[in-house]
Amino acid sequence: MIMSRQDFLACSGLEGQTLEIWLEQRWIIPEPSGEGAAFSDRDVARARLIQELIRDFGVNHEGVDVILHLTDQLHGLRQALSELRSENLGRKPAPQPL
Repeated sequence: MIMSRQDFLACSGLEGQTLEIWLEQRWIIPEPSGEGAAFSDRDVARARLIQELIRDFGVNHEGVDVILHLTDQLHGLRQALSELRSENLGRKPAPQPL
């Protein structure tokens, strides 16, 4: 679901000032739209993850950077694996050596 900044703030529980900081740090990267920025459910989930890391686990900003980077890499690898699986479903299996 695509949402406005105000809807995003309401769904994520963030304050506007915190969102501005997170946007500057590129922890949240909304899609550009004609009305400024369009936030998604994925952005809300990411904001909640960041909140939990900081509030519940005491992770500092450098730690959040590392965790988000690794999370993004993991999602990228999962996407690549999914694409490879889809490509291989249409192919015949390679002959096995005797």
